[in-house]
Amino acid sequence: TNALTMAWRLFKALSEEQQRYEKQLMFEHPAFAKLCQQLLRSARRMTRGDLVFSLHALVHLGVPQNTLLVQTLVRVCQEKLNQLDNRCISVLATTLAGMDKDKNVSALQAGLQLLVEQRISSIRDIFVLQNLMKCLGKDTPFFLKKKIEMAVVREIDDLTFPNALRMFLALAAMNYCSLPILNPCSKKIQENVHDVPFRQLILILEACHTLLYRNVKLFSALADYVNSTAYLWDKRQIILFLSACETLGYQPTELLDFFAEKVTEDPDFLNLKNLLTALRVYSRLNHVPRVQKHLFFETLHSCLNKCLPQISDTELLKAVYSLGILGYLPHRALDELLQKDSKNELFLSDDPKEQNTVMLHSVKTCMELDSPSFTKPAFVLTENLSSLVSLNLRKAQEALIELLGDENMFRQNVQLPYGYHIDFEIRMDSDRKKVLPIAATDDHPDSHVQRLAFLFAPVSAFCLGTTHPQGKLAMKKRHLSKLGYHVILIQNKKFQEMRNEDAVQFLKRKIYSEDASSFPEATLQDNN
Repeated sequence: TNALTMAWRLFKALSEEQQRYEKQLMFEHPAFAKLCQQLLRSARRMTRGDLVFSLHALVHLGVPQNTLLVQTLVRVCQEKLNQLDNRCISVLATTLAGMDKDKNVSALQAGLQLLVEQRISSIRDIFVLQNLMKCLGKDTPFFLKKKIEMAVVREIDDLTFPNALRMFLALAAMNYCSLPILNPCSKKIQENVHDVPFRQLILILEACHTLLYRNVKLFSALADYVNSTAYLWDKRQIILFLSACETLGYQPTELLDFFAEKVTEDPDFLNLKNLLTALRVYSRLNHVPRVQKHLFFETLHSCLNKCLPQISDTELLKAVYSLGILGYLPHRALDELLQKDSKNELFLSDDPKEQNTVMLHSVKTCMELDSPSFTKPAFVLTENLSSLVSLNLRKAQEALIELLGDENMFRQNVQLPYGYHIDFEIRMDSDRKKVLPIAATDDHPDSHVQRLAFLFAPVSAFCLGTTHPQGKLAMKKRHLSKLGYHVILIQNKKFQEMRNEDAVQFLKRKIYSEDASSFPEATLQDNN
């Protein structure tokens, strides 16, 4: 056991390339075969500590799981499971977390779960609890997750910074969002953010995504740290961090600006993979750099042109779509995309809601509405889908009736050209002082009539913790502006939380507000 454990300690300190070389030498060495034979003969006579540490070392050294030796040690662990102390349980849990599921491993894992249920109240060590959480995984029964949570919370005051990092990953492995654990862990990480290795930064963000845990203070602390030390990181590391933030819908503004600057200085590192990631991040977060915005987009456009010979049809569609969301039309890539579409080479589904079909429709809409030659139409053909509104818009409907006095003063569920839909439409005079009846303006279209479009969007349509719309919503707002609407975006969740009288006053301010009297048409220059 000591020989194997020492081999593992030496082995894990090596680089990946060295590990492959040393592993081959070790497995081919005659003494290693003798050691394994001796271990196989002695398995049932070993102490509990030697047993679990030997299995741990063999698995992590890469001895195949289906060998007689590993399977024998797994079965002996099953037989001696009740004899294991908490330290041995922790080592065994770590080992099982790295093994593939097979008949013996699943049986041992089930036995370990029963043992944990019996002993959980006596386990005081956070490290042991973390290893158990990783081993038991997402299939852990809910009642046991609650017991483990209570055991961790008992010891939470003694939580160290390294344990706070590991606890995030343990909860993600168990797929259990425990706020009594996550919030203190987040605070500890924020206090020690300068000691977090880069790989751990990514793992924390990925764990937050898995757990649906949204902590703006934590994300801000991590982003500020990366931004303040950005000169230490490789550009590929920064784009990896930005990608993790994008997955969470979080917009690290300063870091996005810094990265855009670095891209314009040195675009050569943008291979196809990095380019597609950058396009996805900036388009979803609807981020246009504050300086050199045109140079940034021209740089991305140039990189995309270089990648055209090797890009797949789906990747080409995604790239053009991402730039279209930001109001930029990459002409050469767009021409190639349209040629493929005309030849039916994109293999799109007949389902209009299928992702690629939706993206191509958006690209064609951008071609028309974002074209410099497009002029605002004097009249927009609209259609009322239904007089009924969904439950989550009922409060808005009632507030508008109370405010305007009559359902005839607004329209609801309005379908527009290009597949766009607005929740409510109000028409006003040119000074935005008076709301006009819908029927009167329908009968006599007037270019001086101002049309207001209310969009009640979910929180997920905005960047986390802000009122900054994400890409799709920002594009819709820009296009509705091009069609002559003054667009009013409202976070529906916050609106639903208002008292009725507050909701009425809120809409009144939005309709008659002087600040809202002019909504400039969003373009590449000002859509941020």
